[in-house]
Amino acid sequence: MSVGNRVFLERDLPDAEVMEGFRTLPAANVADTMGRSCALNSQIRLISSPSKPIMVGAALTVKARPGDNLMLHKALDMAGPNDVIIVSNEGDRTHSLMGEIMAVYAQCTRKVQGIVLDGPIRDIEELSQMEMFLYATGSTPGGPYKEGPGEVNVPISIGNISVNPGDIVLGDRDGVIIIPRTDAAQILEDAKKYAELDASKVTAAKNGTAKRQWVEDTLVKKNVEIIQGKCIG
Repeated sequence: MSVGNRVFLERDLPDAEVMEGFRTLPAANVADTMGRSCALNSQIRLISSPSKPIMVGAALTVKARPGDNLMLHKALDMAGPNDVIIVSNEGDRTHSLMGEIMAVYAQCTRKVQGIVLDGPIRDIEELSQMEMFLYATGSTPGGPYKEGPGEVNVPISIGNISVNPGDIVLGDRDGVIIIPRTDAAQILEDAKKYAELDASKVTAAKNGTAKRQWVEDTLVKKNVEIIQGKCIG
């Protein structure tokens, strides 16, 4: 087996019902139930204009050599309607990883839930209008290489977060979070309860019944000095 230059055709997938349960939950609500340590770096941002509010799918992972998209092409040919292709690129920002042709193929032929790239795209005028969820770090006219090596369906790190094949990828306009497949059922239950609590806080903020005493209590706990007067210096 050639480590660093291989493709795994199979992966463990999340429970379909559990995965679908996240489709009505904002990424922020889910992230707050996971210790707030599951969100990809904010450099990876939404580029397209999806018609739906939330992207949910099973991670089809790609470990690419910086500036090379050979394994991304292979992943596109493997992907299906319940997948999110998510690509590690070692933080390279000098070459785009995909353009209009690949994106149209992903949306129209493979019908994937979305694509998450740790790198730029090109043809941004066209890609910014697409309905498929597409996350990237920006754009550049510089194209990618197609030489490899690389890997598909192996553990990767992207945006400072680790991703295993088959983890649940949840995205919205705020960004992308990763939900470990093995913990997804419990996270879903916790997130549903949190979303209800969060909605009640929004209502309280609107009608003037928000409970704000926790701010003063925390300042006291942290030994913050409150001074009646101006800072002179």
